[in-house]
Amino acid sequence: MNFLAHIYLSFDDKEITLGNFFADHIRGNKYKHLPDRIQKGILLHREIDTFTDSHPTVRQSSKRLHKNYSHYSRVIVDIYYDHFLAKNWSDYSDVPLDEYVEDFYDLLEDNYDILPLATQRMMPYMIADNWLLNYANLAGIDRVLNGMNRRTKNKSRMNFAILDLEEHYIDFEKEFTSFFEELITFSNQKFISLCEN
Repeated sequence: MNFLAHIYLSFDDKEITLGNFFADHIRGNKYKHLPDRIQKGILLHREIDTFTDSHPTVRQSSKRLHKNYSHYSRVIVDIYYDHFLAKNWSDYSDVPLDEYVEDFYDLLEDNYDILPLATQRMMPYMIADNWLLNYANLAGIDRVLNGMNRRTKNKSRMNFAILDLEEHYIDFEKEFTSFFEELITFSNQKFISLCEN
């Protein structure tokens, strides 16, 4: 899953949210210096990724893209799924998405000093272009895919993936909706388990 899903699946716990958000910028066990609940957020992120990567519905979404994008298809599906979460946000939260993401950006700014360097570098762009709110529209997703393509030096061809999303929009949305219900249940169980220890 991509950024918005990981933030959402932290169940409004601020420290868990931080760890769950920036876990991809932490290698191996280089998180032991961080506060305990941030460490738990990193572990939760990894549990979510493992569950997602092995799930048959996610694999079905990915398979639809594999011919054109090879191993990048999994990354593209993560971005698509964040789009459907943002687009259908009111189905999952009583807090409007614009308020939710502003609160999250405030959380990042309040905890800037403990963010990994890669997260600190990314943060100004994320906030200035309001990535999380703009996931809700296709133009925002198109910008994300173009940015990802540039980062792969045009090898991924991800800039064309907006066309696949438009062509198979209903199928991808159904797969997201089905999968995300399971992921919420799984993540909540892991969250409770981690917080009890």
